[in-house]
Amino acid sequence: MIEIRGLRKKLSRHWVLDGLDLDVRKGETLVVLGPSGTGKSVLLKHVIGLMQPDAGSIRIDGEEIVGLGEKALNAVRRRFGMLFQGSALFDSMTVGENVGLALFEHARDMDPAEVRRRVEERLEWVGLRNVTAMKPASLSGGMRKRVGLARALALDPEYVLYDEPTTGLDPIMADTINQLIRALQKQLRVTSVVVTHDIRSAYAVADRIVLLYEGRVRYEGTVEETRRTADAMMRQFIEGSSAGPIRPV
Repeated sequence: MIEIRGLRKKLSRHWVLDGLDLDVRKGETLVVLGPSGTGKSVLLKHVIGLMQPDAGSIRIDGEEIVGLGEKALNAVRRRFGMLFQGSALFDSMTVGENVGLALFEHARDMDPAEVRRRVEERLEWVGLRNVTAMKPASLSGGMRKRVGLARALALDPEYVLYDEPTTGLDPIMADTINQLIRALQKQLRVTSVVVTHDIRSAYAVADRIVLLYEGRVRYEGTVEETRRTADAMMRQFIEGSSAGPIRPV
């Protein structure tokens, strides 16, 4: 469903993405691992057209999105939901207004009662009830993550992108988010890309794992293949060792 070929992006005289090739298959959850600063979040921003590459191709269901105008890109973006690393909720809005924002923007013919029903339904999907009138500042970190996920699901996306979904959460809440990602993938049959540096989260949610380093994919395998791998880079990342081919940034 997503085909990326030869993707290159330079930031501050540094090639963050340097000839990256990657396929995301229909209905799978692909986890993109990598040390901090290796271009994982930059990759997601390219997939939804928030950034344009210096070179390369990105095809969504066969449609080239590199070079598309803003109107055409917006049509592509409506097929995506994204959970940002910090949840990116608007503090001045209630939870209900945050979750319903995309509906008000892109489904303006929808009856307000139907918007409210869908907002409450999406919040129930992520295990939240009776929170629509609350403000984000009054929520815990885990609750904010789940509200952000409910918002990402508001338009019934075909693809969901997760940028560090468990960062900053305690282990119990991180596991709750991991189980939620897996359950939603099975329930909704969406195609998901999860960017993380947390190997435990990767094992919990992935169908397939890739390791990104120095702007390119350096390893690819299933969860079981990754657990058993002898690949030097992947083993170093799994073990969290400073000794190995991955150099600290």
